[in-house]
Amino acid sequence: MIKIEIKEGENIERALKRYKRKHRNVKTMQNLREKQYFTKPSVVKRRQVQKASYIQGLKDQADI
Repeated sequence: MIKIEIKEGENIERALKRYKRKHRNVKTMQNLREKQYFTKPSVVKRRQVQKASYIQGLKDQADI
């Protein structure tokens, strides 16, 4: 459970923004959506490899 302590004199919008950031970083909604359907382990590994190669390609382009 995510807890946000509001400091003395802190704006509620600021605290709400901190809560949303923490909620996004914990990835609760993303995990729920992923668990909704079964994905084969081979598909998961293939996506990880594709993502890694894409990121590596971006880094290589930045180095050139």
